[in-house]
Amino acid sequence: MDVRLSPEQVALRDSAAQVAGRLGLHAVADLDDTERAAKLDAAVTASGWRELRAESDDGGPWASAVEVAVVAEELGRGLADTAFFGPTLAADLRRLAGLPPATAPETVLLTSGLGEAAEAVDGVVPADGVAVDARGAATALVLVGGASGRRLGEVALGGDPGGADLTRPGSPPASVPAVTTFETGAPLDDDALTRWCSLGLAMTCADLVGVMRGALTLAADYARERKQYGAPIGSFQAVQHLLADALVAMEGSRSIALHAAWAVDAVPSHEAWAAAAAAKAYCTRAARSVCETAIQVHGGIGNTWECLAHVFLRRALLSGDVLGGVGVNLERVLAAHGVGGADGLR
Repeated sequence: MDVRLSPEQVALRDSAAQVAGRLGLHAVADLDDTERAAKLDAAVTASGWRELRAESDDGGPWASAVEVAVVAEELGRGLADTAFFGPTLAADLRRLAGLPPATAPETVLLTSGLGEAAEAVDGVVPADGVAVDARGAATALVLVGGASGRRLGEVALGGDPGGADLTRPGSPPASVPAVTTFETGAPLDDDALTRWCSLGLAMTCADLVGVMRGALTLAADYARERKQYGAPIGSFQAVQHLLADALVAMEGSRSIALHAAWAVDAVPSHEAWAAAAAAKAYCTRAARSVCETAIQVHGGIGNTWECLAHVFLRRALLSGDVLGGVGVNLERVLAAHGVGGADGLR
């Protein structure tokens, strides 16, 4: 694996960084700026980033998971409150099933615990399922089991979007969550779904790395400006140690997240799954620690609504739960290596 980005990937990263830096959140009050949010959504739509995993002329995706991760990291760093994760996963599912691209914004429906894709039973999905990253989406893709395998269907969304993450609200299904199964398209086998889940895990890891970068920048800037006893608090060894430990956690997360993104398209699906699960367990634990460190460096103000640190933490908590947290993914890693309940680990 070559961890260096190609010139095209660097240009993509710079473009995403520019959009997130210009139109992302710089203060909690920006969450109420509808004009800014509309411009951000328009910029992401015009960029075509949500279609990076849509089907290309040769049947594969337009871009690798590395390119997707590059964008996801920058959007996470800038707290971009626009849909990217959900529409990208939906586009990849459509490609795997041989379906045409969506004509309207859509996302994917996960189980109520956010651990895996929701599956319809007798044409109805669980009413407590959650459509993640549902801003602007009216429908969500679901799996529909049958004699020929799992096919794709869609369910209408209803209710007010919400959740802990203030930048990427979730949405419940409509009050009568009936599923419309696509008549065209191929069933999804275990290999395809495993690779799709690996992509989802890699995307959440990239988002977590971006969130850690943003939270660290916020905390470091504050440590340079805030003075106590006549000196910047960043000159105090205790604060330096906190920030140094957070930087180490972030850099380790970025390394394992890049490997997970590379593995999605480069190795067999079961190996990509193991790499993504290991990355997710590592990044989830690290992101919570880094974001809590950012709050601690801010001192008393870090616990207030006006401080942007809690928005980073909220985003990290959601990304940490999507497709499983630390425990779930550690079990997946063990299972991928043939270790499980029979060995007394449950």
